[in-house]
Formats: sequence, C-alpha cells, structure tokens
Amino acid sequence: MKKIILSQKAPAPIGPYSQAVEANGFIFCSGQIPLNSEGQVVTGDIKAQAEQIMKNIEAVLTAAGVKFSNVVKTNIFLTDMKDFATVNEVYGRFFPENPPARSTVAVAGLPKGVQVEIEVTAVK
Repeated sequence: MKKIILSQKAPAPIGPYSQAVEANGFIFCSGQIPLNSEGQVVTGDIKAQAEQIMKNIEAVLTAAGVKFSNVVKTNIFLTDMKDFATVNEVYGRFFPENPPARSTVAVAGLPKGVQVEIEVTAVK
C-alpha cells in the first residue's frame, strides 16, 4: 500500500512522478531542484539554489507528517563539485544533530539547467 504525498508549498512535479510516496513506514521524496512553489527556477548562486531546495524538502516532509529529524538518507547531485562546500553548509543547517547517511555525486546535467538536486528518504 502506498500513499502519494503532495504539498502546495513546494513546486508541482514537472513530469510523471510524485513529490513523495509513503510506503511501509518510509517517505521516499523525489529529488528537488531549486524551483519556487510556482515552478520557476530560483535565480542566484548555488547557495540560493540550495536554500530553495531545502525549503521545498521541508514543505514535502511537513505534508507527509515528518521533519528533517526523520530523514535517514539523502542524495545530493551537483553539476560541479566545486560547489560541494557551499551546498554542504546550507544542507548542514537543516541537520544540526544526528545527520542522515548521505551520498554526493557529480553529474553531467540536471533538469532545467540547475546546479544542484537533493532527494531524501525519511522514516515515519
């Protein structure tokens, strides 16, 4: 049994996927890119992009009835590893204690030409 999670405070999916799916006590969140709730790409540097992504993730987690403290695994995708430290600084503010497991990888490109995408998995 699965439940589809949708937050009006996060951008609507831009393809055939859900913002998140709850199944067997887990919340599987699709990757978030720096879009505002109207679906427009946030302009600005990598810090602004990362901050918007974390706000989007927070909105989806809230709609699922969980918080950042429920996150057990994250994946970060960067188009340039030189942005790692900046994204890490923003990301770290949302996980001040007991951070989740994480992978960070460099990719050739991301949707809409953005520089970063982050996905999370949480437990209820």
